[in-house]
This record gives sequence, structure tokens and C-alpha cells, in this order.
Amino acid sequence: MMHTYARANILVFLAVLALSSLTMIWLFWHHPLKTAVATIAVLAALGISARLARSIETDNNSELDRGEPGI
Repeated sequence: MMHTYARANILVFLAVLALSSLTMIWLFWHHPLKTAVATIAVLAALGISARLARSIETDNNSELDRGEPGI
């Protein structure tokens, strides 16, 4: 029974991945400059949020190491 769910999950994942790829290709074909700018903006936002998450995680770990209670 779980084998069927796993197979369905994989198929749904592949369908979403294919739809996403086709959408990006279509957008890039019809609107190359807008798509490139939007892609760079999204990647920059993800990079900034990853750096912020890393710094917040480091701050919380240092507080816990000193014995201070977390929030």
C-alpha cells in the first residue's frame, strides 16, 4: 500500500518539475529580459535569506552555549 503512495508522490513530483521547467522555458522564450531579471532577483533573495538564516542560527547557538535561555 505504501509502495503505491511512494510511486504516486514521485509521479506528482516529476509532473510539477516538468510543468515548472516548461513554464520557465516558455517565459524565457517570450520574455527573455524580464525572465532573466526576475530569476536573478529570486536567486538573490534566496541567497540573502540563506545568509540571514545562517547568522541567526549562529547567534542562537552562541547564546545557548553560554547557558542563556533561548526565546
